[in-house]
Amino acid sequence: MKRVLGIESSCDETAAAIVDETGQVLASVVASQIDTHGKYGGVVPELASREHLRSITPVVRGAMEEARLNWNELDAIAVTAGPGLVGSLLVGLTYAKALCLVRGLPLIGINHIEGHIYAVLLEARLAGAEIELPALALVASGGHTHLFEVSPRMTYRLLGKTRDDAAGEAYDKVAKLLGFGYPGGPVLDQLALHGDADAVHMPMVKMKGNTLDFSFSGLKTAMLRWTQSKDLEGELIARRALLKLHPHPTVEQWLTVTPQLTLDAIAAFQEVVVEELLRRAARAAEETGARAIIISGGVACNAGLRKSARSGRLPCPVFFPTPQLSTDNAAMIAAAAFPRLERGEFSDLTLKAQANLTLA
Repeated sequence: MKRVLGIESSCDETAAAIVDETGQVLASVVASQIDTHGKYGGVVPELASREHLRSITPVVRGAMEEARLNWNELDAIAVTAGPGLVGSLLVGLTYAKALCLVRGLPLIGINHIEGHIYAVLLEARLAGAEIELPALALVASGGHTHLFEVSPRMTYRLLGKTRDDAAGEAYDKVAKLLGFGYPGGPVLDQLALHGDADAVHMPMVKMKGNTLDFSFSGLKTAMLRWTQSKDLEGELIARRALLKLHPHPTVEQWLTVTPQLTLDAIAAFQEVVVEELLRRAARAAEETGARAIIISGGVACNAGLRKSARSGRLPCPVFFPTPQLSTDNAAMIAAAAFPRLERGEFSDLTLKAQANLTLA
């Protein structure tokens, strides 16, 4: 039975996981940095690197202990080589190289975006569900919004990408604008359920060129203009006070300091984001003849996106990962390594961290 240790450190979560060749996740440990970055309203790269240095050893050790394995029971170590914050990537990559050198294990560098695609393939396999290829993959997170065609040979063709903000980035920036703290995406998703999207107008994206590209900067600007046109100072003060008392407020607590009009604006914002993502996914699936649609990345946790995607509007079956494998994790990195392990495609110790590594 072959087993791979995966290490992920591309942004603000230090993760290690062990996956076997059947797809079973034997261990998965994630150390979050939300409390570190929350006070700044977003990820601070220098602080992220420092936190990775503090967490990498206990996280990897924890994964080995959880799986109850010895080092000689591993067959390879997979690590995220990019894209991501270069300082964060270097921590995981350097640690993985050291382990491979000391333990005599092969190193496999993995593209973080491909890992998100394999998160869905991994869980579908465990559930006995077949994802027919060719497929369309929509990877949407705080750093990425990409559309790929996935061939039966597991090669990728880039169809569209964001020209500015990623979808998750837009959520976090709007949440910060409205005083909801960081990360704001999950909060806005939950509050959107309590608003009326038809009560506030938010514009759809209009762009020239590739119709499968994304852009969320205009929507973000529309939200800024909306806040400037309203007197929100009182509710902003109330939300900041709530955050000081409760670093992680519940939805019920947020509702006490969020008037209906703001809830309506949040619902309108979310409706446009979901529409932009799924409209392009549907078009791309039809143009490529995709037999399935994979939606992964942190934004795949969004309840509004999941509900709309499963409403029958997409031209073929849609697959999401569970919330645990939607956000950054190392199980997806280990899973993506198995085809390379089987082919004997290994990285050498000169493997570099690439902040802008592309998948296709």
